[in-house]
Amino acid sequence: MFHHATSAVFQPRRIETLPSNVEVQATATLTEELLPFTVRLVHDDEGLSKAVQIRHAAYARHLPGFAETLKAPEHADIENGVVVLLAESKLDGSPLGTMRIQTNQFKPLCLEQSVELPDWLRTRPLAEATRLGVTNEKGGRLVTTVLFKAYFQFCQQTGIEWMVIAGRAPVDRMYDRLLFDDVFPGLGYIPLAHASNLPHRVLSFNVETAQDRWTRASHPLLGFMCSVHHPDIQLGRLSPVGVAPAAPPVQPAYAQTRPM
Repeated sequence: MFHHATSAVFQPRRIETLPSNVEVQATATLTEELLPFTVRLVHDDEGLSKAVQIRHAAYARHLPGFAETLKAPEHADIENGVVVLLAESKLDGSPLGTMRIQTNQFKPLCLEQSVELPDWLRTRPLAEATRLGVTNEKGGRLVTTVLFKAYFQFCQQTGIEWMVIAGRAPVDRMYDRLLFDDVFPGLGYIPLAHASNLPHRVLSFNVETAQDRWTRASHPLLGFMCSVHHPDIQLGRLSPVGVAPAAPPVQPAYAQTRPM
């Protein structure tokens, strides 16, 4: 299942990126804020090695047994439709955080190995965030927040309609605070076969309506997410994604009820 060939040349064929001198359009109306680190897409073996390093260290603090399987890159890291985000210190280039994003452009999401998503969701352009890991040092919360903003901007730029995550406790509470909704209301935590049967909640978030919902909720991150330009989030120019053929039904098929 896992990709252990550390000597192989990193050759991702994933999301088409085009050179761009402008990361965010209409930045003249935004406040610019510099960060002590950068967030970029991984494009080479060195960057992937850094992502794996911080990923393993983060999981080892909470799931040491599972972390033993994360000492080397996974095959999913280099699949089509996948990008890996890496946060690096400007001071010394050390890795501070990482997140993997998979779209359903080429195949169903990873979590669809364990649950059948409802039709209203699985037939739309989706992006699943996995393998979130950040440093245990001071500033880890800011790194996490900026990684989420990079995930959000990635979805905006590629035409993704729904962000989807499978969150274990207590990580899922972070997504609750961001106003994600349960895909399967009332079911709570579901053991996921593809994640060693660890219990997770499956949550979703509509990208297009995000700013309106954060505004109505007077969300404390509204300004950070929508009114501040962070040039240190370096995604380049991304091409829109399509949707892969639907996944075959998964057993058990959980209730397909749209969250209110």
